[in-house]
Amino acid sequence: MASPSASLGRIRAPIQRAIAKSSVNAVRSYATIPTNTPEPTPSPSSSSSPSSAKPPAARRPTYFKDTTISSFDEFLPTSSPASPLAPSDAYQLRTVEVGPASNRRTITRLPGWLKTPIPAGNDNYKKIKADLRGLNLHTVCEEARCPNISECWGGSNKNAATATIMLMGDTCTRGCRFCSVKTNRKPPPLDPHEPEHTAEALARWGLGYVVLTSVDRDDLADGGARHFAETIRRIKAKKPSLLVEALTGDFMGDLDMVKIVAESGLDVYAHNVETVEGLTPYVRDRRATFRQSLKVLEHAKKVRGQEGIITKTSLMLGLGEQEHEVMDALKELRNIDVDVVTFGQYMRPTKRHLQVEKYVTPEEFEMWRQRALDMGFLYVASGPLVRSSYKAGEAFIENVLRKRAGGNGIASVDKELGETIAIEQTIKSEGS
Repeated sequence: MASPSASLGRIRAPIQRAIAKSSVNAVRSYATIPTNTPEPTPSPSSSSSPSSAKPPAARRPTYFKDTTISSFDEFLPTSSPASPLAPSDAYQLRTVEVGPASNRRTITRLPGWLKTPIPAGNDNYKKIKADLRGLNLHTVCEEARCPNISECWGGSNKNAATATIMLMGDTCTRGCRFCSVKTNRKPPPLDPHEPEHTAEALARWGLGYVVLTSVDRDDLADGGARHFAETIRRIKAKKPSLLVEALTGDFMGDLDMVKIVAESGLDVYAHNVETVEGLTPYVRDRRATFRQSLKVLEHAKKVRGQEGIITKTSLMLGLGEQEHEVMDALKELRNIDVDVVTFGQYMRPTKRHLQVEKYVTPEEFEMWRQRALDMGFLYVASGPLVRSSYKAGEAFIENVLRKRAGGNGIASVDKELGETIAIEQTIKSEGS
């Protein structure tokens, strides 16, 4: 005798098949009813033997119903291209809603002047990246997700290209709220071969200008100053004409360590104040202060003399700073004879970092550039995509070194600087 469960299963089976068949044949309602929908044409094999093969099922049509965006025709190339936008329209920030219907949120779209090409990379770009991986070197271009990496590395002329090598590993002991570099209280030990590998790579690339930076290593007694200085000496030994900029940390305020790096033979001593004094506790790690950064820049100038070294710093805009705060910061920098200052747009690396308070327009960046020049800075780079080391070779060589060498004579600068200027003149004459 069959069990009751088996009998119920046989009774339910035909009912379930009937329900499934009726749901498939149900008519679906669409926002737009198609017209003149072509009927599927049966294949020759199906017409000859209808019992052997079924005709292919027609694909369910889909319809694009979003009418809030531009027409598809506007994305196609036409004989009458669209007229350029007015500045007021081009600078207007636009928002867009993203997420599912139950959890919609509004985000601000990136302005057009901040969009850069994807770093597809030419031969120079690929060569630099391959050498970095082969020698186990790191760059702040990659670690900090710089938007200018394809332009700096991928130039057709290697001598005009720039690279920013990050020494002492890729892990920092501090946790600034704007930076995407990895953090750890106890990073791996220093690589004793890094100075030689760095010098070898730079001599191989044939660059005209290089920026050396580093993570903060508060776990080391000297903060990594001697490692930094040794790297610079190795580079100058292999290629004396190469301009070297050192973008250092504050060494926890130890000015003796600042002196060690400043006397290593570098051409530019850079240390970033990052933001105005009022925002420093919220933007930077609590161990870094605005006044401490000023002391670092001031001491580097005292060690080498007014004409012996160029000091440089950088400010990010868009973090909520006020106009009078930026002016006060510039006055403080001029009081300690900082030569070069750069302005750039703060861009949020991830959702865990500080939000962007404002996207500063190119017109405002130009205003700050002019104000800083009027205050007596030797050179100012200001723009949405400008970074502390962005296009350092072009900006520094053509605007600072030429001015100093031309105004005060080659005798007032190092022999290496004069050689670099001559190299740049030869490159430009060959290119023209």
